[in-house]
Amino acid sequence: MSVKLLLGIKKAPPDPLIGRTLWSWGSGTEGELGDGAYTKKSSPIQVGTLTTWAKIVSSLYHVLAIKTDGTLWSWGYNPYGELGDGTIISRSSPIQIGALSTWNIISAGGVAGTGGSSAAIKIDGTLWTWGYNINGQLGDETIVDKSSPIQIGALTTWATTVTNTGGNTYAIKTNGTIWAWGNGAIGGIGDSTIVSKSSPIQIGALTTWDTLSVSANDVVHAIQKDGTLWAWGNNTNGQLGDGTILKRSSPVKIGALTTWNQISQGRSHTVATKIDGTLWTWGLNTNGQLGDGTVVQKSSPVQIGALTSWYKVIAGDYHSLGLQTDGTIWSWGLGTSGQLGDGAVVSKSSPIQIGALTTWIGIAGGYLDLFGIRSTPSVAPLGYRLWSWGENTYGQLGDGTIVDRPAPVQAGNLTNWKKIGVSEYNSAAIKIDGTLWTWGRNYYGELGDSTVVDKSSPIQIGALTTWSKITVSTSVLGIKTDNTLWAWGYNSSGQLGDGTIIDKSSPIQIGALTTWSKITCSISTIGIKTDNTLWAWGNNILGQLGDGTIIDKSSPIQIGALTTWSQATSSLASLAIKTDGTLWAWGSNANGELGDGTVVNKSSPIQIGALTTWRKVSAGYSHTVAIKTNGTLWSWGLNTNGELGNSTVVKKSSPIQIGALTEWNDVFAGRYSVLALKTNGTIWAWGLNNKGQLGDGTLISRSSPIQIGALTSWNIIPDSCYNAAYNMAIQLL
Repeated sequence: MSVKLLLGIKKAPPDPLIGRTLWSWGSGTEGELGDGAYTKKSSPIQVGTLTTWAKIVSSLYHVLAIKTDGTLWSWGYNPYGELGDGTIISRSSPIQIGALSTWNIISAGGVAGTGGSSAAIKIDGTLWTWGYNINGQLGDETIVDKSSPIQIGALTTWATTVTNTGGNTYAIKTNGTIWAWGNGAIGGIGDSTIVSKSSPIQIGALTTWDTLSVSANDVVHAIQKDGTLWAWGNNTNGQLGDGTILKRSSPVKIGALTTWNQISQGRSHTVATKIDGTLWTWGLNTNGQLGDGTVVQKSSPVQIGALTSWYKVIAGDYHSLGLQTDGTIWSWGLGTSGQLGDGAVVSKSSPIQIGALTTWIGIAGGYLDLFGIRSTPSVAPLGYRLWSWGENTYGQLGDGTIVDRPAPVQAGNLTNWKKIGVSEYNSAAIKIDGTLWTWGRNYYGELGDSTVVDKSSPIQIGALTTWSKITVSTSVLGIKTDNTLWAWGYNSSGQLGDGTIIDKSSPIQIGALTTWSKITCSISTIGIKTDNTLWAWGNNILGQLGDGTIIDKSSPIQIGALTTWSQATSSLASLAIKTDGTLWAWGSNANGELGDGTVVNKSSPIQIGALTTWRKVSAGYSHTVAIKTNGTLWSWGLNTNGELGNSTVVKKSSPIQIGALTEWNDVFAGRYSVLALKTNGTIWAWGLNNKGQLGDGTLISRSSPIQIGALTSWNIIPDSCYNAAYNMAIQLL
């Protein structure tokens, strides 16, 4: 891919899904740095204050990014609709593309003097494209530009690889076949012709393709599953690496090695790593972009230095960027626009380190600019262990026993957990492959396995790999990747939302809508749709549904007409944050848990204060904890067990700050205790500890936060649901 910038995401806790900040540097003349300006930067600058960036790619002048919630964002140059926002207006700051939270893989391409295009794969395996289409590179059988994402065909078999040049697009399917479309003038399609294609065609018959990399100059490299390297397309400067400068219109094997790991294309040079961590480059070298200390062109791979610690490499147009396993970031090549990030505008023909930080985790590159992701670099391979502690009467810890644990124990030996939810007696989790698992008490069918038999170890529910979100009480609700809503378990007040009060022991779909985005449940259920509307159902004896009544509802009802709701949490009280950062509450308030300075119940949402800086809120049984956008921690409500964390046991009916720190990243309110994560990956707890739910190895309650162990690798704690006398967390390996 030909790129004009390099990008990075900085992540606070050592987790590839949480707490990543975005940084950029380089030219920025088209607003592609995302900082609201149009000026060059020769050192990394942070883009906004958000810590939710997950993936990022860059092209000639436009950038695409996905946040940890699966939403899609873009900025930069937009004359052909390559940003995907339905306009041709350029943007110098990130804007969200639609309301969906199902984006998975993104690619941005662009060619100097023409236009840019974009491609993406959703988590359901569908393929989408938009932007410049003069060569049919969008794949929709036309040559008409598109300013919003359009689906290419009806297939859901596109794999985790799509890449485009602005003139061509390439993708790999789940069966290992490789497909291409767009400009074929230089043989870049790879089908042995020089004919352009406006819809995907298969390249050869092999089903063993694994990774792809392309450039704006019609150079294509692909690695097969056996580790062999193949190339085709333009070869004027030896960038194919086959020892010649002859262009190829179909794949040719580069050498005989089976040790290639990853590859990236500049305009006319190539950078790659092998599985032993060595760095290799070839092609044009006029600006030192090969990094071998010379400016001499190479038509075969040459090793750069002797290090075996290269983790990821990116090729810009005439420069390169590398990430090492120790978390350091390095650059070399053309530096006249500050794209090397070393504070200078001088080119370098050998790798130089950018700053002294060891917290980079990801990189992306553009034409004259760069982006990066900062974090702990120990992410290859990614692994997520599940740990639990506290009460275990019904096996809800998932460790195969019914023995209480006052300190964290690992639930099995698997390393592929992604999300967890807990309630008083049962637990559920989603793995990174999208499968659903449950364990613990099963009196009401809350495990969803069509039985009422307790389980002390995780069991898989069905064979589907499409589970996306989960929330747990004695009722369990989940959202699939297609945004459908499913429920099972206890239903005495209609909290499942199926129009009945009959318990269900296996998942049933709630309605036919595919617009559910977020969900939280207790004895009542609160949901937010993709249009940011708020819905509620279930028990309403204390007004916790927010519809102005105290009448139970067994089907979802909309709360008000607003489309500005962002996050919600529910127990006896319900609280929610709007997209403008304001905090709202309703329901039970006997202990001041609504935070409005009173102890009067409310049956409709009321705003708590006038601040617009709330980021996360979690409701316990009768207490509430929240985090602001500046990373400060706040609490209010019942405090009998020290659950407010302010070193007292005095209840508060308005938010009070816990300490002065600004490094809180996530928080979860249990029944009478609290679990929280800091941005450094440490885990903290306070409140009631009669079952060891704090995890500090004792049964002593705490009225202020204490660190649990010394690890700095915690990254995921349960979704908000009150009632648990135990805790769980996911650790990144």
